[in-house]
Amino acid sequence: MVPLGCLGWCPCTQVSQPCSSMTAMCVGKCSRIVGPCLLVLATLSMAAGILLLFPGGASKYLLEGHIGSHAKALPGVWGGGIAVSAAGCLALLGAAACFVLSGVGLANGPLCFYNSTELGLRHGNYLHNRSTWSICLEPEGIVTWHVVLFSLLLLISVAEMVLALLQILNGCLGCLCGFCEGK
Repeated sequence: MVPLGCLGWCPCTQVSQPCSSMTAMCVGKCSRIVGPCLLVLATLSMAAGILLLFPGGASKYLLEGHIGSHAKALPGVWGGGIAVSAAGCLALLGAAACFVLSGVGLANGPLCFYNSTELGLRHGNYLHNRSTWSICLEPEGIVTWHVVLFSLLLLISVAEMVLALLQILNGCLGCLCGFCEGK
């Protein structure tokens, strides 16, 4: 007989099963799958966040202070990287913060020289008007660099939020079903 409230759905095996050693194995199996996935995504997020500081691989723009504030905030490093590596709720909050800051950074556009003195790409919605991307003269290819890396951070942070939520739910299932062991 299965104790009331101890029937759980196992996302790894995608079946409902009573709390037992099978559920404990499910919880452990999920952790062994979700945990490493989160670590890989956190590493990718940190790499993308750091690359945003070096347009085209050059440090010149960082040293001269010509990097946008959203790239300098390093959402991929502290939000999608360190916080996600930490665990649980902190991972969910870190991934959400990375998502928001990356979205705003993507929407605002990169800093660039589009004539000899001015910085910024402020020509309406540059994402939907690729003809404005050539306005940026320096650093070369900055708009593509900016769009690709911030888009990558958005995708990674969404995957991290889903996996972190799954890990939290998996932990709760493990805690609840742990009381059913041996009954």
